[in-house]
This record gives sequence, C-alpha cells and structure tokens, in this order.
Amino acid sequence: MVIELMPVSIENWYSCTKLKVKQEQISVFPAPVVYWIAESKYVDGFELRAIYSERLLVGFIVFCKNPDEDGNHWIPALMIDENHQGNGYGKTAMKMLIELMGQNGCKRLMIGHRPNNLIAGSLYESLGFQKASEEIIDGELIRLLRLN
Repeated sequence: MVIELMPVSIENWYSCTKLKVKQEQISVFPAPVVYWIAESKYVDGFELRAIYSERLLVGFIVFCKNPDEDGNHWIPALMIDENHQGNGYGKTAMKMLIELMGQNGCKRLMIGHRPNNLIAGSLYESLGFQKASEEIIDGELIRLLRLN
C-alpha cells in the first residue's frame, strides 16, 4: 500500500473539506475537516496533511510540529473518509507520522480519543500508545507514545 501525507494546500483544501466520517461516528469525531483547516490559521504550529493512497484522497491528519510546555507533541485529529475506512490507511498514515515526528526530534507523542471510540483506541494501542492516565480530559482518553 502506497500512502502519502501531502500538505493541505490551495490545490487540495476544498477536496479535504468533503471528507466525512460515517454518520454513527459523528459523536466520536464531531469537528468537520473545515474546522481544522480554519483553526490551523489561528493556532501556531498546527500542521495539516491530506492522506492519499495512489493519488486518491482518503483522509486527513492534524499534528503539532512544536511541543507543548511539557515537551509533548500532539495529534489533535486523524480521520479516514467513510468510504475508505477499514483498509489500513489510518494505521499506515499514523506509522508514517510517527516516523516523521521521530526524525524531527519528537520524544513524546500524545493523542486523545473519545472513550467509546474503541476502534481508535485499538488502533493507537497497536501502534504502541499507552493510556497516559485513566482520567478523561475534555471528553477524551489521552494516550502517550514515547519515541527513542
């Protein structure tokens, strides 16, 4: 499987806004892609990538290129379009992002998900993310991956 993480640009931003999760997933991924694009214009350090599989847009990911005050780099959003879920795109894209972040000096990578989003929890666990605590913060379970 060939996956590319391409910057969101003038050429693809509108196509990214058409990405959607399944209707039953809206409660676990409530913010549409257009929200993340808008927020990235006002939050310093948000990086956006469109996830492509052989030139087909299949998903979207947001990450922070700069660490927070505790030295953590965050992944605020990962989504695969409703028509492309279950094909391994999310896992492959996350592996690529983890490698990219490690190459750029990231030591601690954080991601959150709704507690009832068991699919996301399983995906993140399979990639080595462990629960940072049992506490739910802003409606999310926070997971941590330590990079070498």
